[in-house]
Amino acid sequence: MSNIIKKLFLLFALFSLLGLVFIFSILWSYSNKLPDYKFLKNYKPPVSSKVYSGKGVLISDFSTEKRIFIPYNTIPKKIIYSFLSSEDKNFFKHPGVDAKGVLRAIKNNILNLIKSNRLEGASTITQQVAKNFLLSNEVSLDRKIKEAILAFRIERVLSKERILELYLNQIYLGEGSYGIASASLRYFDKPIGQLNYSEAALLAALPKAPSKYNPYKNKELATYRRNLVIKNLYDNSYISKEKYDELINSEVILKKRKRIFLEDTRYFLEEIRKKVIQDYGYDKVHKQGFNIKTPLNLELQNLASASLRKGLIDYDKRKGWRGPLDNRKEKDWTKNLDKFNLEKTIGWDIAIIKRIDKFETVIQTSKKENGVISYDDINWTRKNFEQIFKINDLIYVKKISDGIFSLRQLPNVNGGLVVMDPYSGRVLAMAGGFSFKKSEFNRVSQAKRQPGSAFKPFIYALALENNYTPSSLILDAPIVLDQGQDLKMWKPENYGKKFYGLSTLRTGVEKSRNLMTVRISQELGIDKIINFSKKLNIYDNPDELLSVSLGSAETTLLNITSAYCSFVNGGKLVTPIMIDRIQDSEGITFFNNEKRFCENCDKISYEGKNIPVIKSNFKQIFSPQTAYQMTSILEGAIQRGTGKNLRDLKLQLAGKTGTTNNNTDTWFIGFTSNLVVGVYVGYDNPKRLGKYETGSKTALPIFKDFIKKAVNNYEARPFKIAKGIKMMVIDAETGKKADFGSKKTIIESYKKEKIENQIYISNYKYNSDKLKNNILKFY
Repeated sequence: MSNIIKKLFLLFALFSLLGLVFIFSILWSYSNKLPDYKFLKNYKPPVSSKVYSGKGVLISDFSTEKRIFIPYNTIPKKIIYSFLSSEDKNFFKHPGVDAKGVLRAIKNNILNLIKSNRLEGASTITQQVAKNFLLSNEVSLDRKIKEAILAFRIERVLSKERILELYLNQIYLGEGSYGIASASLRYFDKPIGQLNYSEAALLAALPKAPSKYNPYKNKELATYRRNLVIKNLYDNSYISKEKYDELINSEVILKKRKRIFLEDTRYFLEEIRKKVIQDYGYDKVHKQGFNIKTPLNLELQNLASASLRKGLIDYDKRKGWRGPLDNRKEKDWTKNLDKFNLEKTIGWDIAIIKRIDKFETVIQTSKKENGVISYDDINWTRKNFEQIFKINDLIYVKKISDGIFSLRQLPNVNGGLVVMDPYSGRVLAMAGGFSFKKSEFNRVSQAKRQPGSAFKPFIYALALENNYTPSSLILDAPIVLDQGQDLKMWKPENYGKKFYGLSTLRTGVEKSRNLMTVRISQELGIDKIINFSKKLNIYDNPDELLSVSLGSAETTLLNITSAYCSFVNGGKLVTPIMIDRIQDSEGITFFNNEKRFCENCDKISYEGKNIPVIKSNFKQIFSPQTAYQMTSILEGAIQRGTGKNLRDLKLQLAGKTGTTNNNTDTWFIGFTSNLVVGVYVGYDNPKRLGKYETGSKTALPIFKDFIKKAVNNYEARPFKIAKGIKMMVIDAETGKKADFGSKKTIIESYKKEKIENQIYISNYKYNSDKLKNNILKFY
């Protein structure tokens, strides 16, 4: 008997040894194929980069996964206890694999196989970390073996706290949210520190099947799963019986986060996105959690988008009705309308024509709302209902009141509007087109067009820098110029093809006289003009032709608006700033666009005897005196010239219209004492806007609509007079010092050293006596 026992023991020992060798061989073979896990020690999950407005409002993020990283020591205990109760109650006791859990799962799965129920797993949190970071989601024995081996190894390298930190920041919890912090905001609009046990338990219920237990889709099932977690909390002694009774009967209360991801900021955000990716790379921007602070003013942005759209719609209505979007006879006509969708802020809906009467048309919107369009509403089409509609036509409409709708049409024309702080160059608002969904092309920063007369103020500013005064007399008469070999003779004309003889420099700007501008340019020389435009970053490499003086070279709205800032800020060059500051995920600033500095802050004491002196290192392009003179002249353009339609606003405004040849592109650049606003209108494929569609008719009304609403926030104070400027009352027509017989007088600004009455005509300087004789000869 003893021999038999001995043989059985030896046989058992042999099989055990063979089994150990087999297991060791398997582990050895798997060990050589496992991925490197040591990087987890310093691993940081991909975190989305956040974009903030000037007032700190979150407006967008750049990410592949929406995640906010939370260090372990800031995670509330109730969240940790909830996840441990749901996923791995022995987490702080096992070495990576829970042997008791595995045995329990084997036992239960035997019964599950018999009953054809779903098999249950026994993965620990450490195993889930191994799977999520190092392995695939493949369901196989091969993966489970690798998972177990990695779990043991991870436990030797990382602390339990670090493993839990990785897990809670990496897991997917549904609704596009990765990690507990992002999910907390998504489901409850709360930071994790404010969650109660019921909310923490709901989050802990989600990892098993985020889509199945999504409380927005199936609240009843989510409540059931949450209650299981609450029971586990009680069983594991994390909560009392009283707390359990309170929580188990509580309702699941959800609160979606109010989204400030404004559709109308898309043009602005796309510029930022391209810039940061260009500078730092796609992976860093989308995974390293940058905090990007911008100067964007959301109030001004809303006004800018609304004003631009209104102006484009008004122009488009003058061109008449072009036709419906589509005609659909099928019963369910609301399918596949995505290609017609616009931003919600536009406020339009898609509707189908149901009945056409003589004085009204009956429609039904995509939201199944019935209504009518009245005959008065279609006056702008210059047609009747039978001419513009057919039954089942699809059209855009805007709701006016209950049951009353207005016909709308997507403009063919487009444009841009940009708002800047003239003292820093910060871009406060940018509307790059009618609809970002319809076209991502940004007419503010990407559309290169001829600025036309909007460029003229820089010619006159250069003249003031070269011994001209605002009252210098320039000859407004026909001129023919040789542009060089193989080029046609150039014969510029004024708008309206009239000539006005001798006129003051001021009048040349206010009335936008082409011939006066060309004559001044002749005297200044093309080299000076080209260099001056390059210094102001208006043009890159324009052709060296005198026609450049009339805005024939191409630039962007952003560039020329930025150049106009120099008139307000005293002649300094500012560059457009769309990013104020960028910080990394730990709050360390690595990019800062602040160009101002405090000159004497180190000398200021608490006694307050000295005040800070803030200076900037912006480059001085022309003198503060010239800047003020041009501002004063451009104020005159509003009071007496091409911008006179703004007079009724009764604000301190200055600005200049621009219209190119054949009325192809129109502009208006205007400013207050602290805002510069640029507007452009034109077709993406350049063509004529219309015979009478000038800058004052198309672009200026957009500026007007914006400024009358925005000025409440940015009061238009009087423009600051530069030092070294002397004011004098002069005759507006002759440019001479006014006397009692003068009919039209204005207060003119002069540089003190130029106060003597120097008068210019074409390329020659005259005194008053010679001037009279030459005028007689000319006529």
